[in-house]
Amino acid sequence: MALTVLSLLFPITAFADLNGTVTLPANTSIKLDTGATASSGGDLLWNGSTLAPQGTAKALNASVDLSFSGASGFSGVNQQILQVAFSIFGSSAPVSSLAVNTVVGVLTNGGNDAKLLVTALSGTSITLQYTTFGVTAPPPPTPTGPAITQLQNNYSYILPGLPNYGIAPGTLFIIQGANLASTTNAVVQNSAGSGIPLSLNGASVAVTVNGVTTHPGMYYAISTQIAAVLPSSTPIGTGTITVTFNGTTSPAAPITVVQSALGFDSYLGTGIGLGVATDPTTGSLFYYNQSAKPGQTIVLWGSGLGANTADSDTVLTTTPHAVNAPLTIYIGGIAAQILYQGGSGYPGVNQINVAIPANVSTGCAVSVAAVSGTITSNTVTIPIDPSGGVCKDAIFGTSGAEFVTFTGKTNLTSGSLIINQANGSNFAGAVFLSAQNSIASLLSASAGSSVGGCVLNSALNVSTTIPTPAGPDAGNITITGPDGSAPLQVVPSASGGSSGIYNTPALTQAFIPPTGGSFTFQGSGGKDVGPFTASVSYTSLMNWTNMSASGTVTRSLGLPIAWTGASANSFVSITGSSTTPTAVASFTCSVPAGADQFTIPSYILQALPPGKGSLSVINVASITGFSATGIDGGVADFSVSLSITSTYN
Repeated sequence: MALTVLSLLFPITAFADLNGTVTLPANTSIKLDTGATASSGGDLLWNGSTLAPQGTAKALNASVDLSFSGASGFSGVNQQILQVAFSIFGSSAPVSSLAVNTVVGVLTNGGNDAKLLVTALSGTSITLQYTTFGVTAPPPPTPTGPAITQLQNNYSYILPGLPNYGIAPGTLFIIQGANLASTTNAVVQNSAGSGIPLSLNGASVAVTVNGVTTHPGMYYAISTQIAAVLPSSTPIGTGTITVTFNGTTSPAAPITVVQSALGFDSYLGTGIGLGVATDPTTGSLFYYNQSAKPGQTIVLWGSGLGANTADSDTVLTTTPHAVNAPLTIYIGGIAAQILYQGGSGYPGVNQINVAIPANVSTGCAVSVAAVSGTITSNTVTIPIDPSGGVCKDAIFGTSGAEFVTFTGKTNLTSGSLIINQANGSNFAGAVFLSAQNSIASLLSASAGSSVGGCVLNSALNVSTTIPTPAGPDAGNITITGPDGSAPLQVVPSASGGSSGIYNTPALTQAFIPPTGGSFTFQGSGGKDVGPFTASVSYTSLMNWTNMSASGTVTRSLGLPIAWTGASANSFVSITGSSTTPTAVASFTCSVPAGADQFTIPSYILQALPPGKGSLSVINVASITGFSATGIDGGVADFSVSLSITSTYN
């Protein structure tokens, strides 16, 4: 477990990766660092029935060997998980018992981590989809030399232009760009002994703020990315950063240096979702079947507390010191007692020892946020349960046992049945997703919160059209309510078949009566999903009582939201977003419906950029599970959503 935690402290999932698909006839090998095939050599040889590692390469059957990791399917296997798995399960033995949807992990001869998905088997040929982490095709020679495109905290990934963006002195941060160093093979440098170097793979970094120039040490340097520690002696302010590679210096890029801007480490290295939190006594990582307890002390990991002049920025410190930056930690929306905040020993890596509030609302995704000065961190979640074992979100109808059950599955398929009234218009739909779908991959990056807390998210503000992929065929679906029945129509995929997505034309106003009722989804079953029946009900429709007063939001103040009529024993989700020309930031708060009110914290609102945006209040009034052959789990829900355009000041 200590190895797992160490690997999580240096996530490298933001590297550019080499992706491809290849069909190998019998007795053909593939070199995963380049995607080239040959009759011998490479990293894996396909002999018609097994994939045999070649040279010093190692392999493992991820479908079997990653059951400990929480990875689910090809999209759920990331580089940190593979690094830990190879140290335990990596072998030169051939991988056998291959079938469609089998996931294979490979440690290449070049020292890179790769994952493969078997997409087809035909006679003695095999078709593989592959990702080799941190590897791209060599860029063509260019006279422009190194170039910097973006700087981010190594853990939070908060985007430039957002109010909570900034790099603090002493922070582990990433420099993204092109032609930054001489290799595409990332090797994390050891901070013990002489420490992390100031020059690596032909690259060095210089930061100039207020006339003072500092030189960050580097954990790794590849052609597209450098992970470095901003020296604690760097002044606060706006300055410039350059990378010099083989004697050529990049154009200066802007850098915003702030006193403190904490970023929390996350389990999947995405800056959202399950956070990296450990038991200070055992060092074990809290997971869905090993929850933290109310009142327990935990250790949160990340970077960005601020300058730590008592410890080295390049050399491992055996006696790390506290960093006395202003800091508040909120767990489940409640300010928690901080017992220690400062260095972890590793340059640029901070740890915060904090006591979970005894009165916190428990669940599998209890929100964790930090405010350092006036800057809000990224938000992560942790599982909390009084038993210290499997977490539970009874109001959602879920528990951590489901995560454990699904662990290691290579083809996770889910079903969602929805009936919704949105601003008075009625809608019904269904979504059946496979873990291999591109939409499912996008959804896996999202994260929510257990009741009582709020989470933040941010993304590039780009307009991208995603072709509707093929999805499971569930046959014909109808919904029946107090006012009669209506068919759900399947949305064709880009290839013309089923997308797994169903919707209805506009339902009549009477289809969802204000006095309550029940609805039943009936599925005939199709090629991929068997027959099913699921019912949801409600007693009244929620009313957002202070909607008119919520159109203008003062971000420095908490925003009260009030409602009536929400169904008992349900929950209310409050969401909002606003954008910059390059980024969009959003939040989601989850609240028990019976509370009838909630104040969105100012520290959440201040992470949104000022300007026009949206604000919604949603009552998920009824939620129930359903089952069918061909799916691993299904959920049906009835909800009422009210949305307005808001101005965030």
